[in-house]
Amino acid sequence: MYKSIYVPVDNSDHSNAALDIGVSLAKTFGGKVVGSHVYAAKMHDRRFKQMEAGLPEEYQGEKELERQRQIHDSLITRGLEIISDSYMDVVTKKCGDANVPHETLGLEGRNFKVLVEDINTNKYDLSIIGSLGLGAVKDSVIGSVCERVVRRVRTSDVLVVKDTAPMNGGSIVVAVDGSPLSFGGLKTGIALGKALNKPVEAIAAFDPYFHYAAFHSISGVLSEEAGKVFRFKEQEKLHEEIIDSGLAKIYQSHLDVSRDVAQEDGADIKTTLLDGKAFEKILRYARQVNPWLLIVGRIGIHSDDEMDIGSNTENLLRSLPCNVLVSNRAFIPPVDTQAEYTMAWSEEALRRMEKIPIFARGVAKTAIHRYAIEKGYTIISNSVVDEAIGTILPKSALDSMRALGETLDKQDIDRNTMQGDDSVAKDLMENTLSGMMAGVVEESGGETKARDYYVCKNCGHIGKGAKPVTCPVCPASGDSFELVDKAIFEAAAEVEGNIESEYAYDDVAIQWTSTAKQAIRTVPAGYQRRRCKAQIEKSARKLGMTTITEKYAGPMIAEAIASPSSRESTTPQASPQANTSSPCIWTDSAKARIERVPEGYMRDCTRALVEKYAKENGITNITLDVATIGIDQGKVTMEKAMKTGNVKEVIDQILKLE
Repeated sequence: MYKSIYVPVDNSDHSNAALDIGVSLAKTFGGKVVGSHVYAAKMHDRRFKQMEAGLPEEYQGEKELERQRQIHDSLITRGLEIISDSYMDVVTKKCGDANVPHETLGLEGRNFKVLVEDINTNKYDLSIIGSLGLGAVKDSVIGSVCERVVRRVRTSDVLVVKDTAPMNGGSIVVAVDGSPLSFGGLKTGIALGKALNKPVEAIAAFDPYFHYAAFHSISGVLSEEAGKVFRFKEQEKLHEEIIDSGLAKIYQSHLDVSRDVAQEDGADIKTTLLDGKAFEKILRYARQVNPWLLIVGRIGIHSDDEMDIGSNTENLLRSLPCNVLVSNRAFIPPVDTQAEYTMAWSEEALRRMEKIPIFARGVAKTAIHRYAIEKGYTIISNSVVDEAIGTILPKSALDSMRALGETLDKQDIDRNTMQGDDSVAKDLMENTLSGMMAGVVEESGGETKARDYYVCKNCGHIGKGAKPVTCPVCPASGDSFELVDKAIFEAAAEVEGNIESEYAYDDVAIQWTSTAKQAIRTVPAGYQRRRCKAQIEKSARKLGMTTITEKYAGPMIAEAIASPSSRESTTPQASPQANTSSPCIWTDSAKARIERVPEGYMRDCTRALVEKYAKENGITNITLDVATIGIDQGKVTMEKAMKTGNVKEVIDQILKLE
């Protein structure tokens, strides 16, 4: 795969690690290493001339100045050449010891410009560069040369070395978002995994909480009249019922496609769907699994071709603790990246769909498809359509839609093009849709009948009514769905008491217990608290909950506090789950119990607390009973932390227990 591997060197720790990786990959793929070093003799010459005015008087004569210039030029140029040759000697020795073909280049000029020109001109298959050079200091995150090279290279993949440890062990994680460069990175990851005998995993992240937090901010500046035009209530209902789960399905489909691509290449990969801000979720996941390499496209699915680097890639490049491969290789899978539904429509149902105005037909079909998959139908009949629409629109909204259709027929207005009397059509649409969505919000704001809610353990999709047969997002079997026992949270609300009411941006009343209110104030003020609050409220509303308790919000608050952006240090903490030095042995039932704790820092903290309890009591074999006692004690610890506002300090202490 990689036949020509380019490695700029400067004898720094990261540069030496880059050379080791380059030699190893060249040997693996039967390729050649091209080592280079750029020295800036002309820059030193300019600096010397700028300093001439400050020379002692005896050196100011014209002849003496000329003599000094010649001496300086000779010494600097020759000295830099000697240094460059010494760096190349290291390349020659390492390649020679590994019996790998190599070439060395000593180049003069501005370092990043010369490197970029050389890489783009010669079109090497892979460029490997250390994230930090000789100029690194304590607070350095990424070197200027490395960052400028990554931004400007278009002709080859760029592997940025951030971990100077030997390349033994560790997995390869590929972040996919449906873009050609991310799928190209997937192909690269699969090939590297097979060649280096490393497991490969594809992850995808989507953000269902952004609009909720953003709409809250927007609603604070819009006038009442502007708010009516924006239709916050309709916007939120559309997101809750259609857009959020649709986004989840799209990104899950990217993972499904990734699995198909891997299987075509003779490989099996693990896939993981994450919800939240993309770079933050990917960063947190990488810190948990500690891969050897994370692969990401230089630009993402929403970037313009002229973009030098995508925002997620830029943030990950700076913050990730592991090596990063920025993919410039494009690949378009020979399969549809959208979800494919394997079911048939009855003729009656199809004719019924044709009666829906074309502007709403796509959304309606998507919602019906998703409902049918969830409930296990293989043929969509009229009764299935009724069921599906009934879960989204209340009776008053359905009546409004029927009235709209009848009125359109009477006015002889084409349902698809809305031609005819344009003013009549516009008024009809404005008034009927407003009435329809008002009914949606009114009837959905206070549930007229109790409904069960089921949550998919794999992707978090929420099913309403009867227990789903298949998840329309993953798609996992119905066994992966767990019934949400809202009675627990209702009981917690009574215990916590002191209910405070407030209104969301769409005028929906939301109640918080005073304990929950106090707990969320432990999240740093500003965007972190706003986003955490949006996640809590949105997820609660999707479950039909009207009161938010500390018991419900606690795990999300703790996760927000423990997130990378909230912690003072960006040094990755070792995962308690991955602590191979632990003397404790976990039984299968105990492992199953710990897996029910929310993934991430909450699970890590809980596991650490269980092992702390076991250690204090001289227990080496952790059974289900031991795990349960440890978890109960952990709950008490976190509840005390919530009440005192010391959650961050407690989590930091827990993570250091091992």
